Amino acid sequence: MLVSICVTTYKRPQGLKRLLEGLAKLTFEKVERPEIEVIIVDNHNEGIAAQICQEIEQDFPWRLKTDVEFQRGVTYGRNKSLSLADPQTNAIAILDDDEVPVPNWLDELLWVQQEYQADVVTGTVLPHFVDEEPAEWLMKSGFFHPPRSQTGETRHVAFTNNVLVRAEILRQYNPVFDDRFALTGGEDSHLFMRLHKAGYKIVWADEAIVYDWLPSDRTKPKWILERCRHIYSIHSLLEKELYPSFTIQFIRVLKGIILLMIGIIGLPLSIVLGRQGIFKSLMFIYKGTGTFIGLLGLNRQEYKVVNTDVGLST
Repeated sequence: MLVSICVTTYKRPQGLKRLLEGLAKLTFEKVERPEIEVIIVDNHNEGIAAQICQEIEQDFPWRLKTDVEFQRGVTYGRNKSLSLADPQTNAIAILDDDEVPVPNWLDELLWVQQEYQADVVTGTVLPHFVDEEPAEWLMKSGFFHPPRSQTGETRHVAFTNNVLVRAEILRQYNPVFDDRFALTGGEDSHLFMRLHKAGYKIVWADEAIVYDWLPSDRTKPKWILERCRHIYSIHSLLEKELYPSFTIQFIRVLKGIILLMIGIIGLPLSIVLGRQGIFKSLMFIYKGTGTFIGLLGLNRQEYKVVNTDVGLST
């Protein structure tokens, strides 16, 4: 069995080094050790990724491919990485360049795929704080503790920060990721919601864990609130496109109203709870606002500007 692990990177040399070090430590106990190729596509023309790969290639246990995608945008980089996968590959895994998988990450994904006859397997992403842990009241907001499911539970969407897909499925799409989302993000949600709609089975693997390395900039209240708005606007926009029925749109509008009302009504009441209560109310307001932004067909350019190494979108 051959697995292609695809990564698109942009100005994150330290993150890429950590990721490659993590991939070098992969272990297999539940499934037979597969052949692995790691594909790194640099979405910047300075050649930093190629230099890093050259430095570690001699001691790297897997086949390593590198290339550059000069056209700016996350979809162009992701599509380029997929195009470099061996034509005989059986499965394609995708990670971000600011993550580090646990040693049994791929073992778990492949085992769940086999055990549950899944077309797509997605797993747990936990935060790893590069600097100090955020304040307790921010941690209690729940933002850094995304919901998890039991292994084998079906989902309607997956994300490219931790996913494994049967390669034969992706070969049917050209391009795989829609370039309309090159600078806005949401290209992964769009793909996997389409696959779910087409009848493909998406399954959760709870023990397939990767750690998302978060710099201090991505633990600040403003960034969190804007991220909440962006996530909900993307999901709303995609539901509008993929499920255009009146009933679905009405439910989405209702959800937006409920989120806004919970936040607005809760805001004065939450003052007694201090910053934690106020912030959770603001999160509801931003989620509700994002829901309506998406329904209006608007989308923020999440990848317009990215800071060196930490890859922050502004």
